[in-house]
This record gives sequence, C-alpha cells and structure tokens, in this order.
Amino acid sequence: MKRIEIKKILAKEPVGEKVLVKGWVRNRRASKNVAFITLNDGSVLSNLQIVADVEKIGHELLSRISTGAAIGVEGILQESQGAGQKVELVADDITIYGEADPEKYPLQPKKHSLEFLREIAHLRFRTNTFSAVNRVRHNMIFAIHQYFHDHGFYNIHSPIITASDAEGAGETFHVTSLDIGNPPKDENGKVDYKQDFFGRQTNLTVSGQLEAELAALALSKVYTFGPTFRAENSNTKRHLAEFWMIEPEVAFNDLDDNMDLAEDFLKYLIRFALDNCAEDLAFLDKRMADEEKSLPQNQRSEMGLIEKMKFVLKNEFERVTYTKAIEILKNSKPNKKKKFDYIIEEWGADLQSEHERYLVEKHFKKPVILTDYPKDIKAFYMKQNEDDTVRAMDILFPQIGEIVGGSQREEEYDKLARRMDELNIPQEEMWWFMDTRKYGSVPHSGFGLGFERMMLFVTGMSNIRDVIPFPRTPQNAEF
Repeated sequence: MKRIEIKKILAKEPVGEKVLVKGWVRNRRASKNVAFITLNDGSVLSNLQIVADVEKIGHELLSRISTGAAIGVEGILQESQGAGQKVELVADDITIYGEADPEKYPLQPKKHSLEFLREIAHLRFRTNTFSAVNRVRHNMIFAIHQYFHDHGFYNIHSPIITASDAEGAGETFHVTSLDIGNPPKDENGKVDYKQDFFGRQTNLTVSGQLEAELAALALSKVYTFGPTFRAENSNTKRHLAEFWMIEPEVAFNDLDDNMDLAEDFLKYLIRFALDNCAEDLAFLDKRMADEEKSLPQNQRSEMGLIEKMKFVLKNEFERVTYTKAIEILKNSKPNKKKKFDYIIEEWGADLQSEHERYLVEKHFKKPVILTDYPKDIKAFYMKQNEDDTVRAMDILFPQIGEIVGGSQREEEYDKLARRMDELNIPQEEMWWFMDTRKYGSVPHSGFGLGFERMMLFVTGMSNIRDVIPFPRTPQNAEF
C-alpha cells in the first residue's frame, strides 16, 4: 500500500478509507485496552491521532513505541471520538522502523528552551517550532525564485570562492590548499600564495553583488541567491558567519526604480507567506506572544506576528533622506533624554538598530526607506551625489531595523576610480569590475536582502540562529 502524507489526509479527510501513514511519534499514552499515538510526518504542523487496540496490535509491540520512534500505520480513517481533531486512524497494523530509547531521547513531550534545542540542532526539526520555521523557510525560497522569474529576471550563480571583498571589510574566511603548518614563503618571508591552488590569495564570498553587476550589464535583470560568509567575531542575536543573500541587479534602473522594486518584492514575499503558510504562522504568532509574556513591558512587541506582517502590506513605505532622519533623531525624546545607547550628536553618524526602529515604530509608524547617506559610511561602488552623499537606500522594518541595503551604482569610470583611490582599493585587482565602466556602461541599481533577516521578520523568532537549519557562529561549527 502506498503511503499518504498526513497533510493530504487532513486536507481531504477520507473517512472510511484504508490508508497507510508513516512518521515519528510525538507522544503515546495507553490504558489497559487501547493506546493513543500522536504521529507527525513533517508535512504539516498538525498531528494525526492513531488509535490502537492493545489486543489486536499486541502489547509487546506497543510497549516498544515511545516518543521519537519512527513507525508506519495502516488502518481505517474515521471521525474522531475525542476533542482536538476531526479524524483519527484506527490501526490494523503497525510497523516499527526505528525505536527511540525513552530514557535517552532528548525531545520529550515538554517545553524545551531554544538554547537547548540549538545544542541538538540535528533533532530540533522534530519540534513544532522548528518544523514550522523550516516549512516557512522553504516557502520563502520558492517565493523568491517565483517573483524574479515572473518579473523577467535571470538567476546567476555567483562564485563562492573569490579574490575580492565586495564590502571592503576584510573580515573574510581564507581559502587555501597550502600546508598551513608549513606554508611556502617568498623572498620577503611572507606566505607565497603564487604556489596556492588559485595562484593567489582567495576567500569565501561576502557578497555576489559585484559579479551580478557584470551579468546585469548584458542580461539587464539578474539576481543571485546564495551563501555568503563573514568572519566577524560577533555573538549577537543578529549575526551569523554563514548566511544567505538575495541580490538583484538591474541595468537602467535609478534609485527610485530600485526602491520601487524592493518594496514590491518584500510585499510579495509577505503576502505569499500569509497565503501559503497560514497554519504555521498562526502557531508562530501564538508562540511569539507566549514568549513575550516573560519579557518586561518595554521589551515586548507592540504588534503580533501576523498583525506586523499585515502592517507592512497596508502601508506605503515612507521615503526620507538620511539628513532628515538625523534631524528627527536628534530632536527625539529618547535622544534628548539620553535613552538611546548611541546618542545622535551630528550628521555623519552611522545609525544603529535602536534608531532605525524608532523611525519605523515610533515616528513614522510605517516601514521606512532611508536614502542619500554620507559617502564615508557607505561602500565605494555607490553612485555619488554632488554633495558628500551617495545614492544609497536602506529599508527599515518594525522589530528588525534594516532589512534591505542597496544603492544606485557608480557607472562613471573616473568617479569610481577616484573613490577607489580614496579608500586604497587597488584598481589593478578590480580590473574586471572597472572594465564594465569602460565598455557600454549604463546607470544601474541593486540591493541585498539578508534571507535570515527576512526569516526573522516572517517567523517572529528573536534569534537569527533559529531561522537557519545549522547556524555557523564563533566557536560553533557543529553538525
């Protein structure tokens, strides 16, 4: 008999039919004559109750079934006699695929802390929280590709191993085939990377943007969606060493076009989640509300998860310059009363999450797009204005702060060359990037969306380590 997923059974509820289900036991309780088994196969948040007659199935077999065991059940689906479910499966036959020692299995039917579950990330998929998060993650991945495909974009696989540092931060993971215990040295006593696999020093990519620009200047509309890496020794709730980025680049788009694209894209993803992940989002909404009950009142979110998502959909994003935002923040009560951790004193300050959330949640009460930042706090490739600003944009969301960063790119060769010289970025190593400004250069724009930041927003999870299957952080590369 062919297996049927629990999701399909609960959707169709074929009462009276014989079915075969397979999954993992979430709980089991038994009396003298009957056993009730809660079964989940990961296809849906909801479980299927199995009713097993002890005499028919056998006491010895049922005694081997405990939380965590993998089983297959064949039987007749019937209307449930108890509360909490519409249908239940009356077992005719049960097969045990894998037992789980009830004394050692770490996921017992009780509440576990997220910190504990990170230590057993190989098993945390089996919990309601992480099965829900990962189903939402899948839907968001699908929606991203669907959006760009429907809008005429081409997906580009940018290199994971690269010799460039797109952000200029220098916090990269080095890639080498040399013997790190005894590397070859040059005449100056430094590591001779000419003898390395690629004949030069390389690292894991921090961004696919620069390569996406090359493709956009031929294919017009492209996007990358791949892993990126930062060797930043940070243990905050907002940082990962390995994460995923979505980076579209569009030829002939200016900053206004870029903002239009980003707003439309974000709203599409949120709408897709609401339309396709209703059960999981309802569970995560309740989970978020329950978690926040233990927090001080001033640390609780003003909106629930689903309310927050609908808030973004119903509002046009407020577009405001960095200069205006600085004036708002300087004159705000939290700044004047020194309630901010980072006091805004003058133009040129690099905004922190507390400032971004103030603008969104307190001042404008809607998502905000900040534009025209000081060039000294932004990357070299951004389009330069006549003053000391660049045509940058950051999109700020409630709870998250910055969720998207982008800009119109500097397409003029001379301006780009001068800026690279100012920042001591060697043009000879970026000759391929400079070439695009020599041959058929055009205005173009793009942005980056950190996928895990987006996942934080659509799941209500508070720690970025809980929205990626296997988090990579300082001193942690388990699993």
